[in-house]
Amino acid sequence: MLAGKRVTLIIGGGIAAYKCLDLIRQLRRAGAQVTPVLTRAATEFVTPLSIAALAGEQVYQHLFDLKDEAEMGHIQLSRQSDLLVVAPATANMMAKMAGGLADDLATTLLLATDKPILIAPAMNLRMWEHPATQRNLAQLRADGVGVIGPDSGDMACGEFGPGRMSEPHAILAAIAAKLRAGPLAGKRVLVTSGPTHEPIDPVRYIANRSSGAQGAAIAAALRDLGAEVVFVTGPATAPAPEGVVLHKVETAREMLDAVEAALPADAAIFAAAVADWRVENSSHQKLKKTKHGAPELIFAQNPDILATVAAHAVRPALVVGFAAETEQVIAHAQAKLARKGCDWIVANDVSPATGIMGGAENAVHLITRDGVEDWPRMPKHEVAQRLALRIAEALR
Repeated sequence: MLAGKRVTLIIGGGIAAYKCLDLIRQLRRAGAQVTPVLTRAATEFVTPLSIAALAGEQVYQHLFDLKDEAEMGHIQLSRQSDLLVVAPATANMMAKMAGGLADDLATTLLLATDKPILIAPAMNLRMWEHPATQRNLAQLRADGVGVIGPDSGDMACGEFGPGRMSEPHAILAAIAAKLRAGPLAGKRVLVTSGPTHEPIDPVRYIANRSSGAQGAAIAAALRDLGAEVVFVTGPATAPAPEGVVLHKVETAREMLDAVEAALPADAAIFAAAVADWRVENSSHQKLKKTKHGAPELIFAQNPDILATVAAHAVRPALVVGFAAETEQVIAHAQAKLARKGCDWIVANDVSPATGIMGGAENAVHLITRDGVEDWPRMPKHEVAQRLALRIAEALR
């Protein structure tokens, strides 16, 4: 994913510095070369020896190190990489960056570089919410600095809220998105996911049983191959991946509007479980039980998003639909392929006995005009990775 890319990782002085050990592993596994830089405070949390062992590179720490300056001056060091990443980016580090200070090696590199910068903030929630930090954040964004996180959760200080550094896998995804590395670099891919909720009244709705896990995994896999991913999701239980352009919708009509607004795209993957019907006479007030019995619901057919895009004036080069079936899976999927005018159908059996709907695994058949590929049952993220690679091959 990051083969041939060079990343300078500046490790700040916070407890979250320990996550950088795993981040370095993941970066190297993705093919990147990592040049580590430690601030003085960072050495209170991680050792230069452990960082050097994982990175397989010299650790740089001091601005006025005569040996380092003789072998590689700080100006050269600031420009040798494709991206500079600051993790954790403490409140102090962000303040220095926003103010243009350069009083140590890390801040000097950040001021002298001509390469893109990504920060992963981490600090106590009060520090994060402080007006000074928010002003500094706004300034850094205005300067073109990329930001990933922070997440919300329990902190080492015992408090709960926003301020946790993003997990290494999310930072890796943000790095890949920043560099647009991989076989899908420069490609724009649209992915729909999750169910739609079609209101009956303000508290009741019609929906399909979909967690959105497969769609989210596909979006993440495409992002990891370097694509710009536009992710249109209904109210799913699975979280949206980091590093995508996110559009949240509720109904099928809202999803169609968001999809058409996202065009043009190189490919469109329709993994959402869109409700086929909506209640045409939905109520603006909660329906009550009455002596007259159940209310009469009048149904109307929802727009066919897959067929609409497959016939669109700015049709993507590759349009992929999904078919969740409970019987005659392949036959129904082949008929859907012909009827909708798309290029591929990813079909699966969602009968209750399979445990696939809402589960962690999937077993799919890839239906194309050339035939049928039967894929073995595997975790949904592996299905996503395999499909993303096939999409990359098709868009070459």
